[in-house]
Amino acid sequence: MVPEGRPDGAGAGEESARLQAAGSVRKGCDLLANSQHGCLQSRRAQIHQQINRELRMRTGAENLYRATSNARVRETVALELSYVNSSLQLLKEELEGLDGNVDADQPQSEGITVPMIPLGLKETKQLDWATPLKELISGHFGEDSASYEAEIRELEDLRQAARTPSRSEAGLELLTAYYNQLCFQEARFVTPARSLGLLFHWYDSLTGVPAQQRALAFEKGSVLFNIGALHTQIGARQDRSCPEGTSCAVEAFQRAAGAFSLLRENFSHAPSPDMSPASLSMLEQLMTAQAQECVFEGLLLQAPVAPRDCLAQLHLAQEAAQVAAEYRLVLQTMAQPPVQDYVPFPWTTLVHVKAEYFRALAHYHAALALCDGAPVAEAELPALEQIFLGLPASSEPRGPALPQEQEDRRKLGKAHLKRAILGQEEALRLHAVCRALRRVDLLQVVLAQALRRSLAKYSELDLEDDFCEAAEAPDVRPKTQRRPEGRAPSFSRVKVADIFHRLGPLSVFSARNRWRLAGPIHVARGEGGFGFTLRGDAPVLIAAVVPGGRAAAAGLKEGDYIVSVNGQPCRWWKHADVVAQLKGVGDEGVSLQVLTLLPGAEPPGSGDRWPALGALLRSQKECGWETPGPAQASPRPLLGWNRKAKRGKAGRRLSPAPHP
Repeated sequence: MVPEGRPDGAGAGEESARLQAAGSVRKGCDLLANSQHGCLQSRRAQIHQQINRELRMRTGAENLYRATSNARVRETVALELSYVNSSLQLLKEELEGLDGNVDADQPQSEGITVPMIPLGLKETKQLDWATPLKELISGHFGEDSASYEAEIRELEDLRQAARTPSRSEAGLELLTAYYNQLCFQEARFVTPARSLGLLFHWYDSLTGVPAQQRALAFEKGSVLFNIGALHTQIGARQDRSCPEGTSCAVEAFQRAAGAFSLLRENFSHAPSPDMSPASLSMLEQLMTAQAQECVFEGLLLQAPVAPRDCLAQLHLAQEAAQVAAEYRLVLQTMAQPPVQDYVPFPWTTLVHVKAEYFRALAHYHAALALCDGAPVAEAELPALEQIFLGLPASSEPRGPALPQEQEDRRKLGKAHLKRAILGQEEALRLHAVCRALRRVDLLQVVLAQALRRSLAKYSELDLEDDFCEAAEAPDVRPKTQRRPEGRAPSFSRVKVADIFHRLGPLSVFSARNRWRLAGPIHVARGEGGFGFTLRGDAPVLIAAVVPGGRAAAAGLKEGDYIVSVNGQPCRWWKHADVVAQLKGVGDEGVSLQVLTLLPGAEPPGSGDRWPALGALLRSQKECGWETPGPAQASPRPLLGWNRKAKRGKAGRRLSPAPHP
């Protein structure tokens, strides 16, 4: 074997040095990666320790809040709970950012956009569903509660996962799935006279003050609130420097406004301030204003506006004025009690800053239209005067007409720039008052850039021999091409199966009804058959019994429901399935188990007192829930909390019998 020759001399030394250098670089990269990973792990551990410390502080403050009756002490403890809740929200946001940070050096968006206001999620404690549900299943439904441990565990796991949803579409689907399950459980296990016996414990989203209720509606309302809050966080995290990001942000804030509107209209008695009608109305207005802001940003991104396009600049001025008007409306709502004492000061400051900023931006675009815009046709003058003077299209001008001379337009544009500069300086002043707006404050960068841009334009228009005092510029009339309205969350897009589907159809097998099981009853076949007729599906109803027939002799009665045929459960069988099974039996007859509703039970399908139940039953019919296997269904989002608006409305009945 002949060994290969090795290069000697200077070439060999250079190669060796190169390999050593490459190895050092790789080693250095590995060390850098390991150090970065170690720093992330260390920071995660610190955040977990801080979260545990804050949770212990919250538990102690909560116990003191419940134990004391001194109003001053309760006020102090409530303030401390607010601080603890804010700290927990910030720590959880930072932890989630670290968990989702795959590449710490990933470049951020180059676009600089104004920060939005996201809403933190309501927090809750663990809940034991097993004890009350097992008592109901064994006591009321007459089933072996031990055989439903898997279903109870599934419901508990779903609630546990819904406590900490991810800030993404997957988190929204999780919350919606749990909400839909609560619709099923409310229709099956809750009655007006009796609750589940569970104490639902939730913390206020902004103050952290605990609230508790035994009504399942409080659980549903809190989950719906979190759906809206999660939409706000998704909207605030969008990259609004591109058209796709602005469209997603508009959609998210519209969904958030719709969730808060739905909650406000259906939840009457709020146990916590964040779910009071005043707070929900404020949140709805705030999310609508933020959606309007995203619409304006989208218009800026659709096509770069030429500075000399007068009409395009004026339309942008009106859009900016519309955003300012929306934020002024929010600011007025925040200034009214009881919201005034509840809303965080940074929120109020940011809304005020945005109102001033967008009003100044409207004047800036109006100035560009006047000073840089090309001469407009005479036919376009009424539209321009409508924008500047705030006049209806058909009215006569009540003030000076829009100037047409270049010098007059320059002076009016200079007046608009003056108002823009004053508004931007006021926005910067308001921003400086509140130091807690953002740790990395992009808003200050946006305000400073806008002010420098206005000052530069003003210096161009400010002539040395211009000693005339500029007239006061009129307000720009707000107008928008697209006004975003609140959109209710899409509950139907998340299909869920009733976890306790095995108990039977909700039209009969619910806590509202009482029944008696009879059987097995043996019915022999006679010359004319079994002596009864059937009607309906899931479960099949005995519509009539022939007097003197085999069924009457066996003890079957009109109105009984067939729940078992020859030992096979048939609660979910269709009419044709039961008929086919009966036709297949021989002369030996059939063994039936029937259910008889007792007096006081609600007729199946009545929807006057239970609108949520009627919606669930209709959804089951539409989605094919008559089949024995667990099918997919999407319950209608009828909340059924505030029944004072529902009474007196005639619902569709599946049975003609009146409600007792």
